[in-house]
Amino acid sequence: MSDCGCHHEAKNAQERRVLWIALALNAAMAVIGGIAGWIGQSTGLLADALDMLSDATAYAIGLVAIGRTARFKVNAAWLSGSVLLVLGVGVLVEVGRRVVHGAEPVSGWMIGTALLSLAVNVTVLRLLSPLKSGEVHLRATWIFTRADVVANIGVIVAGLLVWWLATPYPDYIIGTLIGLYVIKEAFEILGDARRAQVESKPPIT
Repeated sequence: MSDCGCHHEAKNAQERRVLWIALALNAAMAVIGGIAGWIGQSTGLLADALDMLSDATAYAIGLVAIGRTARFKVNAAWLSGSVLLVLGVGVLVEVGRRVVHGAEPVSGWMIGTALLSLAVNVTVLRLLSPLKSGEVHLRATWIFTRADVVANIGVIVAGLLVWWLATPYPDYIIGTLIGLYVIKEAFEILGDARRAQVESKPPIT
């Protein structure tokens, strides 16, 4: 969190347009990634799709929070972090289920879909770069997208290992790692929201 007191929010049409584009791209990739993960039996892709869905939620909250009070923005960040935490735990549960019951992830689906997601997320990350020093609800959107880029690269590597080693375990591993990373990012956002909440309280005289 910056201490310069120069936080800004999406006040102009250009910044709103950036959030709308990010929302549309992430919502589309959440659907595509979810379908590909189901067809390709990949926990990594499913985890990535859930992460993209949480991003879309964060962008929607960012848009709703424009022009609202500091309290509303802090509550929006709390909601974003809580949703991300639930999704991260859900990913770990799904990985455990597939380890027990078995799965046959298809490397082609994993690599192709993750490459498309990576291209989308790099584009969104560039669009969001002016907002990464903004208020708490806008910083959350930057953190979400940064996590996605790391996850995309991980799924690509896991897909290559699934193909090379002919075993599903790289997919299980990357699914677990994405789930843990998502949980870490959730706690970062919740911590940011907590600090912002403390800073927004009037000083005791």
